[in-house]
Amino acid sequence: MELSSENDFLIAFGTNLKKVRRANGFTQEQLANDIGIEISQISRIERGVISTSISNVFKISRVLQVDIQDLFSF
Repeated sequence: MELSSENDFLIAFGTNLKKVRRANGFTQEQLANDIGIEISQISRIERGVISTSISNVFKISRVLQVDIQDLFSF
């Protein structure tokens, strides 16, 4: 997949996060609660509306029990 803009990257990351989250049996609410952010923020990340911090990416990988690089495999 060619990413020609930051927006393309955010959408690809969010789409992949949604796939990984669902594959691991988590709802947006569960993931948000486990990493300590609002559910609406998870929704916006998954839709590529906002960027998230590297700290949140780290927390997400730990909660979902995946390697960080798996969140960037798109």
